[in-house]
Amino acid sequence: MQANDILLDGYDSIRETVHAVVADLPAKTLNHRPATDVNSISWLVWHLTRVQDDHLAEVAEREQVWSSGGWRERFGLDLPADDTGYGHTPEESARVRVEAGTLLTGYFDAVHEQSRAFLAGLTAAELDRVVDEGWDPPVTLGARLVSVLADDLEHAGQAAYLRGLLRAR
Repeated sequence: MQANDILLDGYDSIRETVHAVVADLPAKTLNHRPATDVNSISWLVWHLTRVQDDHLAEVAEREQVWSSGGWRERFGLDLPADDTGYGHTPEESARVRVEAGTLLTGYFDAVHEQSRAFLAGLTAAELDRVVDEGWDPPVTLGARLVSVLADDLEHAGQAAYLRGLLRAR
């Protein structure tokens, strides 16, 4: 197994979880926040997708799907164009609402497809390339890809847990 095969498998796991979480949920459930400081499934899936889109587009030196694929307009959010949800206040997170889960999975799938294309072409040697010198030690491509993978899986797990809680009510 090659290093990029491991990454592809991990990123495919995010997709499986996102689709399982969003499947068949009405907008009311997707957008529900159990408390004012708790994120909705919509926000969690949107955020994990924005982070993957933003971070992988940067290291792949590609345009984000958010802007190039018209997803920003489709979501119609009252947020800055470069917003990924990082550091959102409860009020900002409440702005992320969808009318249907297909909007979330459509955007996610477009990002996933671009991510897969990038990951499939990577060599093990490329994973050592420094992509961010603002940290000590500097961040390599491999570390950045694993960081996004871990963060996305964490948020997908949170969304899955919230789905279970909301469906049990």
